Amino acid sequence: MLASTLLITSCGSAGGKSANKNPAVVKNLYTNLSGGNGPILVVKIDDTPPAHPQINLDKADVVYIEQVEGGLSRIAALFSNPKTMPELVGPVRSARISDLDIFAQYGHIGFAFSGAQRLFYPKITAANLENLSADREPASIYSRDSTRQEPTNLILHPKLLLTKSIETEKRLLALPKDPGWKFGKLPIGGVAITSASFKWPASKYSALWSASQKRWLLSYEGAPDLAADGTQLGSPTLIIQKVSITDSIYHDKVGGITPFSQTVGSGTAYLLRDGRAIPIFWNRASAQVATTWSLKDGSPAYFAPGQIWIALTDNDPVLTPVAQPAGQGSASASPTPKK
Repeated sequence: MLASTLLITSCGSAGGKSANKNPAVVKNLYTNLSGGNGPILVVKIDDTPPAHPQINLDKADVVYIEQVEGGLSRIAALFSNPKTMPELVGPVRSARISDLDIFAQYGHIGFAFSGAQRLFYPKITAANLENLSADREPASIYSRDSTRQEPTNLILHPKLLLTKSIETEKRLLALPKDPGWKFGKLPIGGVAITSASFKWPASKYSALWSASQKRWLLSYEGAPDLAADGTQLGSPTLIIQKVSITDSIYHDKVGGITPFSQTVGSGTAYLLRDGRAIPIFWNRASAQVATTWSLKDGSPAYFAPGQIWIALTDNDPVLTPVAQPAGQGSASASPTPKK
């Protein structure tokens, strides 16, 4: 039996108590949906226009958007739910220095990527992860999609990778632990919005609230952000996490400086859920501990069940408030958190 079918029960729900009232239903720690958790696999996915539509990104438990060279964005997707583990994921691209800090909080993950800068490889080797990159695996696990152009045509077969890594090679990947966020009722505060946009120097997203689907529907570069099967990407909980983005010592093959997103420390963020934007705070004492999310009074900023998207940016989002009836005033479009 594939080791990733091992399940662990949910924690991190509202008030620190399990939201799973039916013991027969095992919840995923990251989404609070059914399916439980197996070992963690993180996949780096291209986020340039030629890479779209991406394959099975909607099946991930957690999706990070981070800045890379040239102001472009790149995706890091975390998969741990055996029930929703897809057959294919991609297109797979190379790792970056920010990944090591982002995912240190998740423990000894399996890390799937395609190459990295030569000077960066020793950092990957020293990190607390299993290097499951394309240069170590056969074409049966990382295959080429003939309908796409290089370098955006490398596709991962995650189930085959996990079987080979865990059953054949006996690699021990981390089982999920408390992720740092909690699930519960919509927090009080913030502003009702219809949409939000957030960006990097050369990449732009927007999110439109869908009351019927109860999730934010994402657009990328002005067009609906679709998965390869036509599903519009999006999530009930969208976090826009403000971080410091600075130049690292690394650069790509044409000399572009690799940016570093600082995810250890503390700062402000926006919690987008249930059609509202709520200013919150994030805190992470060290790379090995989970990021926590709180309101101004220190109470938990509860997430909604479902896939989680976290955008790491140094810009405030542009929020579009719900139109107010005449005579009732208007809500602020930029509720900036203040300590």
